[in-house]
Amino acid sequence: MEIIITDLTRFSNPEIVCIAGINPTTGECIRPLPYIKLSKCQEFDILPGNVITGDFKKISNLDKPHVEDCNYEKLTKVKVCNSEEFEELLENDIVNNISEGFDYSFPEKGKVIPKEFSPSKSIITIKIDTSNIEIVKDGFKEGKIRLNLLDNDGKRFSYLSITDLGFYNYAMEHFHDPDFPNIINNFIRKQKTVFLRVGLGREYQDGFWLQINGIYTFPNFDSEIRSYH
Repeated sequence: MEIIITDLTRFSNPEIVCIAGINPTTGECIRPLPYIKLSKCQEFDILPGNVITGDFKKISNLDKPHVEDCNYEKLTKVKVCNSEEFEELLENDIVNNISEGFDYSFPEKGKVIPKEFSPSKSIITIKIDTSNIEIVKDGFKEGKIRLNLLDNDGKRFSYLSITDLGFYNYAMEHFHDPDFPNIINNFIRKQKTVFLRVGLGREYQDGFWLQINGIYTFPNFDSEIRSYH
């Protein structure tokens, strides 16, 4: 099966990453498990927008919301999507807003779904006006960044964790620039479109917490963001 990588997310353990992708034929989201070593991703050049093939098998008896989990064998990179192909893939996957995508009515500035309301998926795509997202420094943890957004239904989400590996690493390289984070926010606001891959972490404190798995701008993106450095 071919999938196009849409998520390359980081962990506190920098030696492993989580990848996920969409089957362009069926629209199904696939998350290969076990998690992949970063060194293997680098070896096979697995990055967002790359097409890979593999033998993916759904894990039996999955608990919601992480129904995308699959065992895998023989991951192979096939090609790289161009910008138009990748944008089309994301466009075909969008939901109107976060609450609708996870079938849960978030309170204002809420960012956790209680376990008893487990949704039927753990990753969605939303398309947001570029003026409605903002990268900010974490006011509580030095050296961390977060994302604020005004969703399409008018709800605000504050201080969401950014797990997008490439974007996070890029931001950290510029973190001590006197004009940070304005330099990144200004770049985003000059774009026509921004897609967010919004995910749910594994269960923590009886709930599933929102995280930003991917931040993709069109028509342009900084090539440094889609890398491992």
